[in-house]
Amino acid sequence: MKTYDILTLFPDMIHAVLGTSIIGRAQNAGILQVNAINIRDFAENKQNRVDDYPYGGGCGMVLQPGPVFRAHEEVCRRCGSRPHTIYLSPKGKVFTHARALELAQMDHIVLLAGHYEGVDQRVLDEIVDEEISVGDFVLTGGELGAMIVVDAVARLVDGVLAEPESWQQESIAGGLLEYPQYTRPEEFHGQRVPEVLLSGHHARIDQWRRQQSLLLTAKLRPDLLEKAELSKQDRKLLSQGQEECL
Repeated sequence: MKTYDILTLFPDMIHAVLGTSIIGRAQNAGILQVNAINIRDFAENKQNRVDDYPYGGGCGMVLQPGPVFRAHEEVCRRCGSRPHTIYLSPKGKVFTHARALELAQMDHIVLLAGHYEGVDQRVLDEIVDEEISVGDFVLTGGELGAMIVVDAVARLVDGVLAEPESWQQESIAGGLLEYPQYTRPEEFHGQRVPEVLLSGHHARIDQWRRQQSLLLTAKLRPDLLEKAELSKQDRKLLSQGQEECL
């Protein structure tokens, strides 16, 4: 069973999101486990206070090293080892699908969700293996970032998705953006589903979908197209599609 422990000040956020839908069902099936460890439970004062003013002055509060260390220590004690530990931080390397694939191979991951003005550097130096950012923006806390990482990683674990191969066709995973999707009714607000999707001709459908992926990627994410390894057929489909759009 894969295990994801999130060290947090707000465990209810974790349970509310990752306890539902696909990740919730995977937990109920015993495929994986997501634990929210409340850092406040490891405070050593009556008020369960875990933050204090920063040395040197400045705005906001900083999470103290002691409670964070003891929470992490408890996870290590419980599992009998030291799991790979990630700190969600704007200073970290930007999270990608490639990194999600690597993390999906690990059996146990700990994620530290910081808050306020951050976490005392000394405990980060001691327990953290890597820092990850979910983008070039700042959140009110690391919980949302931690849940993004867990969701992206856990769905790649065998048995989590009903059709394991489905994620390989999705945007980014295959190196390109995904083609447009359609369902019933055949006509909506004057727009019909492309005829090729109603044809039942699977080879033509596959070709159309590939062409649409190429065109969308060229239009919206040309940086991805530059990195993709395109075949001669891909280049032909892209060129034909671009000419038809002129």
